[in-house]
Amino acid sequence: MQPLKGIKILLVDDEPNILEFLELGLQNEGFEVRSAQEGITAINLIKDFQPHVVILDVMMPGMDGFEVCQLIKKMDNVAVIMLTARDEVDDRVKGLTLGADDYMVKPFSFEELLARIYARVRNQFPNLFGEVVFGPFQIDDRRKEIKYNNSVLELSPTEYGLLRFLILNHGMVLSKAMILDKVWGYDFAGEENIVEVYIRILRDKLNDKNHQLIRTLRGSGYRVDLP
Repeated sequence: MQPLKGIKILLVDDEPNILEFLELGLQNEGFEVRSAQEGITAINLIKDFQPHVVILDVMMPGMDGFEVCQLIKKMDNVAVIMLTARDEVDDRVKGLTLGADDYMVKPFSFEELLARIYARVRNQFPNLFGEVVFGPFQIDDRRKEIKYNNSVLELSPTEYGLLRFLILNHGMVLSKAMILDKVWGYDFAGEENIVEVYIRILRDKLNDKNHQLIRTLRGSGYRVDLP
């Protein structure tokens, strides 16, 4: 992953040790970092600091992470990664329903958190990147172009958006509902089967006859596996 200049990250956690660990690690990666130990301070910091990504703990005294997330999503185009010790499905669903873009459970790998930060930045702030390489793929958001094994793929705007979304979230299982929301938009009134149609088109263009690149996980969705 390439270092990025000018990316701002706000850390919100009531545990000083975690804040110190993350702040040092992210600063070493070249990010500009600020931190807060409770919700009200975080909200005030967002207005002045204008972060690209907020890493937000759920369990905090006073205003919890869910309330903070809800307020953040009303304010600006900010990516929110929820961070918590509670491995409860209901908590994850609640956080994502309130607008969180990703969810991680403590204890966590710093490398995984870093990868998720890059994925969120690429999704929401593509203008900060030129050409980005993922295994055999090269994505150039400025040219709206994707190369596979150094050859430019002929893609419609929807095919480009779908393949880009799959690649940026490689390794993650993506449901049809999630794909429809992120690629077609929350107000799409068509059938979920449209996703299957476009996946088939992409597989043909990638010569992925055995579904080794775009995998189908029955009952769950799709996952891109990169070498």
